[in-house]
Amino acid sequence: MANQMVQSSSQGVVEGLRPQAGSVKKNGVVRKVMRNTKAKFSLAFLLIIIVIGIIGPLIAQDDPTKPHYDALLQGPSADHLLGTDAMGRDVFSRMLYGTRITLIVGVIAVSITFVLGTLIGVASAFIGGVLDNILMRIMDILLALPSIIMAMAIVAILGPSLANAMIAIGISSIPSFARVARGATLSIKSSGYVEASRALGSSNGWILWNQIMPNIMSTLLVYTTLLIGIAILDTAALGFIGLGAQPPTPEWGTMLSEGKEYIRDAWWLATFPGLAVTAVVFAVNMLGDAVRDILDPKSLN
Repeated sequence: MANQMVQSSSQGVVEGLRPQAGSVKKNGVVRKVMRNTKAKFSLAFLLIIIVIGIIGPLIAQDDPTKPHYDALLQGPSADHLLGTDAMGRDVFSRMLYGTRITLIVGVIAVSITFVLGTLIGVASAFIGGVLDNILMRIMDILLALPSIIMAMAIVAILGPSLANAMIAIGISSIPSFARVARGATLSIKSSGYVEASRALGSSNGWILWNQIMPNIMSTLLVYTTLLIGIAILDTAALGFIGLGAQPPTPEWGTMLSEGKEYIRDAWWLATFPGLAVTAVVFAVNMLGDAVRDILDPKSLN
């Protein structure tokens, strides 16, 4: 009973010591989003892309994998809004289906990175000692390889497929994410209110879930939004070189790879998928910048 009373009182005291700049009030966040032009533009654009990904199969003009040999390499027209490819497949329908695939790959890949990267980074910083040295040396070795090269190596081992591409992209981004999570955790771990918690007898579990995790989430969230854009680019790159989605899957990177063979005679095959990748990545990066500004403690007022 005495220990419980000490624990309860220590938590109350530490909550009073805890800085309020690290937690953003809900109303303040909404107000800042509405004032932030980048946030409004990027959120609106990405919402449209998500809606297209959901309803794309319903508004597609044709089966994205069905060839029409009487309509090979036709330019944009009323019948085929974005033209047809070398097998007569409707590019507009393939773009719509590809939107869903690209979003799913980006979200799943980044989810793998977020979960494993956070676990490794936080455990390394919070536990420290030998575990910290071992984990960080492994991350240093992996960081010596560019993420796309590591993803290519993983896909080469697992075999070319969309599912393996998601796994490879997620794993290849873990080292950099773990480093970010570790740095943020070390910063909070050495803060005054965490030291006060330890002095007052708070358990490691309580400190981890009530003080460290809530205060590093803003940093991890900003980095996660940036990683979504990188994941989409890497997915397109793997598809472009034949290690991602396999034909006839309508994935934007694969469509770019198919279109490069006809860049002079059928410009629309590579142009529209390229513009789609560019626009989505630009919007995601803009959202990342906006999230960083919104969650900046210095701009809470």
